[in-house]
Amino acid sequence: MKRIQLPLTKEVIQTLRIGEKVYLNGPMFTGRDAAHRRLVETLERGEKLPIPINGITIFYVGPSPARPGQIIGSAGPTTSYRMDDYTPRLLEEGLLGMIGKGRRSSFVRQAIREHGAVYFAALGGAGALAAQAIVSAKVVAYPDLGAEAIHALEVKDFPVVVAVDATGASVYEREEKTHV
Repeated sequence: MKRIQLPLTKEVIQTLRIGEKVYLNGPMFTGRDAAHRRLVETLERGEKLPIPINGITIFYVGPSPARPGQIIGSAGPTTSYRMDDYTPRLLEEGLLGMIGKGRRSSFVRQAIREHGAVYFAALGGAGALAAQAIVSAKVVAYPDLGAEAIHALEVKDFPVVVAVDATGASVYEREEKTHV
């Protein structure tokens, strides 16, 4: 498996292909639909975002509370299409990486291609396992959203699969074609 240092660069993204397994290392943010809605509304008002968007990776997760002695609770990915209405606008601002589970809409795949970004799939149903790759977590925006607040994470060998690469190709579309 390939190891990638975050934050992502367009040069690294261009080397990734659908179906490729990679380990991510470094800083990323969390965000689900409520946080995405607020981020886009903030941009529409012409205000400054509470986190830097340019070059970052967002993990679609609402982690459960940490138990005593843990950094974070279970951190399984959220279904990504819930962020599809907001994703193109954030890609315009420089978002480069997204992590979630499931398909992305055709307009999001097109926006990924236009902006040279990448969408990774994380293993659904294995939130406790994913949490083991998170070495630090801190709420940095929208604390009133509880588990859906934006967290700054640091990850080490966080396992993902390239689900949509910078060409807009989707592992889900490929799988569909091979099973027809």
